[in-house]
Amino acid sequence: MNVIDTHCDALLKLQGDYRDSLRTGKRLLDYRNSDKLDSNAARLEKGDVKVQFFAIFIAPNIPDNEKWQHALEQMDCFYNEVIAQGGFVHIRNFTEINELKSDEIGAVLTLEGSDVFGNDLVKLRTLIRLGIMSLGLVWNNANLVADGVGESRMAGLTDFGYKVIECCNAHDVLIDVSHLNTAGFADIIEKADRIFASHSNARDVFDHPRNLYDSQIRQLIEKDGMINIVFNPPFIKDGSVSIEDLFPHIDRIIELGGSDNIGIGSDFDGIGSYVDRLQNAGDFPNLTDALDKRYGSDFTAKITYENFLNSFC
Repeated sequence: MNVIDTHCDALLKLQGDYRDSLRTGKRLLDYRNSDKLDSNAARLEKGDVKVQFFAIFIAPNIPDNEKWQHALEQMDCFYNEVIAQGGFVHIRNFTEINELKSDEIGAVLTLEGSDVFGNDLVKLRTLIRLGIMSLGLVWNNANLVADGVGESRMAGLTDFGYKVIECCNAHDVLIDVSHLNTAGFADIIEKADRIFASHSNARDVFDHPRNLYDSQIRQLIEKDGMINIVFNPPFIKDGSVSIEDLFPHIDRIIELGGSDNIGIGSDFDGIGSYVDRLQNAGDFPNLTDALDKRYGSDFTAKITYENFLNSFC
């Protein structure tokens, strides 16, 4: 069964390997099949992933004057190591997903955190021209656009942040509310045209700052947005986590009227622990089998693929 996965961090790992190679003279990670990449090409194929979102993410400890270079390096990895693989198609408009052939995988480039472009809209527009299809305004920390969930100030959008939203609206860029605090979320709901949570769960099921309150989920549903279920165990429950532990989060979104708004945002290559039997993209059939047993094949198809198509394509 086809899967659209709206978040992975493979580019960060590939960039790290590239930087190491400048010192050692040798690349260690092959995107095609490296077992150190949860979402490598072979695993995407095995898992029936039809579309994979690849995030550009710059760690907050990187000095501001180096972040643009780090972003360019990750984008270079996207073009030279992901798109260069046979069978990968760079998606520049979501309607192109409908045109993918049976043996092709769509690759979507996204940005997680506005730190990369600072207060420079020229850089943002350049990233959009190079293929950025969604923007997560923040990671957990604050930047010149807004505050993340880990920032104690808990402020909403800045004046510059509103200009960023205007720019994204003008270019049909999805605004990603994962990692935003409640104040920033409220500002985005009011101003953004196209909105989703690329990798978040239900906070009223498990109280973690990275999850969404019922009220936020309802607002996303009202905006025809999406909530893409994330596999990071600390966002799901305490202790060991099974695939079935994702069901309460899915059920909550359904109860709130969001059966047409649920998707998948794995966070593979960005997590340090795993759901049992869901260790990498090649394990997606374990998830789809479990969803099929719980919800039936028609609804499983909606969660894994069709809801995204209906919302944004």
